[in-house]
Parts: sequence; C-alpha cells; structure tokens
Amino acid sequence: MGFCPQCGASEPLVEIATQNIIKSKPAIAVSVADATTEVADRVSTGWAEIDRVLGGGLVKGSVVLLGGEPGVGKSTLLLQMAGGMVRRDARVLIATAEESIQQVAMRARRLGLEDEKVELVADDNVDAVVALAEQSRPDVVVVDSIQTVGVPEIASAPGGVAQVRESASRLIRLAKTSGTAVIVVGHVTKEGGLAGPKILEHMVDVVLYLEGDPDRGLRVLRSNKNRFGATHMSGMFDMRSDGLVEVDDPSKLFLQGWESDVPGTVVYPAVEGRRSVLVEIQALVAPTSQTMPRRSIRGVDPARVNQIIAVLQRHGGLQTQDQEIYVNVVGGWRLDEPGSDLPVALAIASSAMNVPLGRLAAWGEVGLAGEVRGIPFEARRVEELNRMGLTYRIAPGGGEPMRLVDALGQAGLNSDSK
Repeated sequence: MGFCPQCGASEPLVEIATQNIIKSKPAIAVSVADATTEVADRVSTGWAEIDRVLGGGLVKGSVVLLGGEPGVGKSTLLLQMAGGMVRRDARVLIATAEESIQQVAMRARRLGLEDEKVELVADDNVDAVVALAEQSRPDVVVVDSIQTVGVPEIASAPGGVAQVRESASRLIRLAKTSGTAVIVVGHVTKEGGLAGPKILEHMVDVVLYLEGDPDRGLRVLRSNKNRFGATHMSGMFDMRSDGLVEVDDPSKLFLQGWESDVPGTVVYPAVEGRRSVLVEIQALVAPTSQTMPRRSIRGVDPARVNQIIAVLQRHGGLQTQDQEIYVNVVGGWRLDEPGSDLPVALAIASSAMNVPLGRLAAWGEVGLAGEVRGIPFEARRVEELNRMGLTYRIAPGGGEPMRLVDALGQAGLNSDSK
C-alpha cells in the first residue's frame, strides 16, 4: 500500500530486498547392507553397577541425562564415578553451576577423592564450558545441572524451555563433533518426571534415574532409555557417610530382617534386565470408622493395587470396603512388572485374615476375571529363589493360568481361614 493504514505514515514500512534462495545439495543415502556396524568404543567408569546399567561402559561421543530427586545423591554418584574414571587414566571435567569449586572440593575430601585429578569449573555459561572442553579435550564432561546453565543470546533466565533446549543442543553438538562423552544432570518435577521440555529426553542417547528411599541408604540407578544397550537395567548402591557403595547381592540386602511368621508379607522375585532380585512385599489391612478408607501404596502402581482389591472382593470373597489397606515394597524398590499382582493379592489377603504365609514366594499377573497368568523369565526367578533357599512358591506352572481362588487356597487363605 505504501503507507500505514492506521496512521497514514510511511516510516514504519521498510523495504527488504529479495534474497536468492540457495538450494541444498541432495543428501547421500546408503543401504543397510553397506552401512558399517562398528562396535561403539566405551570407557569403563570403574563401577560395575554403573557399567551394567550403561550396557558395558560410557560410549564416547554419547550424551547421558541423569535425573533424580533433590538430595538422592546425583552429584555424589557422578563425583565418585569421575574419580573411578580418572584412576583409569581418563580425563574428566565437571562443570558446576549450582555449587562453587570449594563446595565440590569439600565433597571430594569427604569421599576420599581429594588426590584425584578431576578438573572443576564453576560457570553457568554453556559456551564457556564448550570452549574449555574443545581446548582441553577431556574424555568426559559433566554438567550439573542443565536447568542452571544457559546461553547469553537468549534473554530468559536459566531453566526456561528455550534455555534448556538450546543449552542441551550445544552440549550434544560438542559430544558428536569431538567424541567427548557428556553427562547432564536434570532436575525432576513434583510428579517425578524430568523438568524442562520433553524433547530433552528425546535428544539425548541415555536417560538414567537415580531413585532411593530417604529413610534408608539404598539407591537404585535405572536406565529408561539407552541407544547403546538394553533398557530397564538397574544398579544398586548403599548410601553411607563416606559416599555410595555398590551392592553385590541385593536379594540378601532386601530380605535382611524379614519376619516370615507375620501376616501380610510375601517375597516376589523381580527381574530387572538380566538380574533377578528378591524383594519383600508387605500389606496391612486395618479396620476404620471413616467413610472413605485410606489406601496407601508405595513401590507398586496404585491403579493395579486398586484393581487387585476389586478382584479379591469379586472372586475371592474378601470384603475390605470398611478397612484401610497399606501396601509397601520394602527397601524403596519400585516394581513395574505385572507379575507382582499375585504376591500383592496374597499379602493383602494374609493381613486381612491374620494368617501368616511363612517363607512364601509368589509371582503372576492377576486378571479381572480372577485368573492368574504366567510372566516371562520364570527360569531366572526360580534360579534366584533356589540360591536363597526359598522352596515354598505359588505361581502359574507350565504356561497355563490358574485361578486366584486356587492360589489363595494353596496359601491357606480360604474363606474359613479367618
């Protein structure tokens, strides 16, 4: 039009010259048969549990995202891992934006790592950290944390969506172009997920979660995504005053202090990756005068427990409408397998009927029709039970489902047991 239709002035109009569009060269495609399948070069962390979760070690040029609740031990784990890698002649650079260098050095002295040659830098500018890494060429760069660093071009404060996405993008570019492995610490939300945009988890190669019960020293490192190995792997650690210690036999640790002659306790042989771990599932059923009985569940999916309670009422004749129900997995372990349905059902029925189950182990998926189906990796579960000397078991055999009523009967939890 040549002028502004609101005010009639021509000054706001700026002429822009048309730029020539540069056509990109076509990309080159190769067939799967011609693609190379070289084995990824890995760096051992010096920790067997961490190497197991990573699939054999830290891959050069990979980007790892580590999340966890505040105070669970993320910085401690990474500092001890850095010490283990330095002892194996690897160079590690820790860039911290949450703590000063003096604070990290104090933690290192407490962990007995004051003599290790771990390089430290306190800077919240991602470009400065990337420039230092390109100059010093370390094997591993640790950034603690992605929510506290940023780039100067973006005006928003660190932790914003744009800052987190751009900071992660530049760190990933550093890893892919230089071959330096990058480990990024991520904060979690109140719901337990990683803070920031969801695309952050898609951009990285490996996503790890460090979990633990604040009341106990047990810590579990889980792999939720791994482009270089199997997912759902787990590593066990014990948090002590001098740092984290690897747990070689988690089944023995979980069953320590197990009182099998008390109602409401059953052992479940869980499988995490290639490892079978025996965990104790406890249940407590208590009468209440409240119109809405409480359901407190820790370590298993609350929706599945509510489903099991309904199946027990419909197909097992167990009436718990006026009773509070508490379910807990001892040691802070979290169970995602549907095979934990049967031990949860037996523990609830045992507590409601006040009938101890003894040294019982059970596994099986409970359906809405009252059937109990088999679950995978039965051989691994049986092998771990044999190693721990638990021979009293209830589970679907031969691949054929069983009835929940029959399982209750085998455990001595008939309607006449109460």
